[in-house]
Amino acid sequence: MRARLALLAAAVSVLTLVAFLVPLALLVRAVAEDRATVRATADAQSLVPVVGTADTATIRLTAEQLAAESGRPVSVFLPGDTVLGTLAPRTPAVALAERGRSLTVESDGGREVVIAVQGRPDGTGVIRTVVPRAELTAGVTRAWLVLALLGVLLVLLGLLVADRLARTLVRPIAELSVVSHRLANAELDARVTPAGPAELREVAGALNHLAGRIQVLLAQEREQVADLSHRLRTPLTALRLEAESLREPQDAARIAAAVDGLERAVTGLIRQARRDRSPAATGGDAAVVVADRVAFWSVLAEDTGREFRCDLAPGPLPVGVSADELAAALDALLGNVFAHTPDGTAFTVRLARDADRVVLTVADEGPGMPAATVRRGASPAGSTGLGLDIARRAAEAGGGRLELRTAPGGGAEVRLLLAPPATLTGP
Repeated sequence: MRARLALLAAAVSVLTLVAFLVPLALLVRAVAEDRATVRATADAQSLVPVVGTADTATIRLTAEQLAAESGRPVSVFLPGDTVLGTLAPRTPAVALAERGRSLTVESDGGREVVIAVQGRPDGTGVIRTVVPRAELTAGVTRAWLVLALLGVLLVLLGLLVADRLARTLVRPIAELSVVSHRLANAELDARVTPAGPAELREVAGALNHLAGRIQVLLAQEREQVADLSHRLRTPLTALRLEAESLREPQDAARIAAAVDGLERAVTGLIRQARRDRSPAATGGDAAVVVADRVAFWSVLAEDTGREFRCDLAPGPLPVGVSADELAAALDALLGNVFAHTPDGTAFTVRLARDADRVVLTVADEGPGMPAATVRRGASPAGSTGLGLDIARRAAEAGGGRLELRTAPGGGAEVRLLLAPPATLTGP
């Protein structure tokens, strides 16, 4: 933008200078020609009294003296064929002057000035002088150089002023861009110092107001999430008491473990909601997390008559996503299998290392699902539609991605490609 403003200022300055300097340059040349012509005419007219009254010898001497002083040829044509002073042929202008008409005409050598002198007893005399081209244009070249230099200086001055003006416009715009990027990177304390024209100051104030509103809305949302999560503690406590009252120790231990996991998730949600910024991912061991969650869901798979296949690579398998988020993602994927496939449907969990990534795959032999269900809130089965979105966000938080495809047996296959912690980049 700064370069474009400077180019615009240069173009306007050049056009303005051309509009003024070209006519001025032509006027300077015309004035110089007229000045030289007037001077030559005045010199020639000084001979009129001599030509009208003096004898031939006096006229010749006076004409030769004037020619020597002025540096121009001066000729006096008397009636007949007599030519005094500088010898020159009779031109058409001299012939017209012999009829009593004084005039100035252009010739090959310059500008010809002829003056008719009447009152001689033998007829009309003619005084002729020629203004050379060099005298007509004397000083014009220097004047044009001065005008050109003045034009260049004016253009440079215009560029300097335009650059100063552009800087006052570009600097606030650049600051607006920087603050916008900082806000996009979750630096909600970034603010713009209003500067520049009134329109830019208004935009800066609007951006600061927007940042403040975002902070307020996020704070309110965090508090609402934290309050809602805190309310879950009461039913969790009741559920824990119910689990402890079960007669079967294995069932009690299993349900208590599930309640502990849910309570940890609620506690983590409260802590995360009350943070001003999202903490950097600490990473976790995918082998440990997946083995733990597979052991939990294997009991439910046995109760529902599902064939369960597990293929876990030996650890450690560090990934960029935290253990809690990875566990929540796997729980969401396995929960989808149990919720959206009939009892007895087989499923597989695989954990493998692929080059520099860790791949977690959950596949089932059910009816499958369309790829559109990966969108947040999209669920053809009437659920919340957040399961796959939770898994997707967990994968992206770990520097990876989620892939949804059709399994070889016709069911759904979900793959989480997780990057190691070293490949993570900051916000």
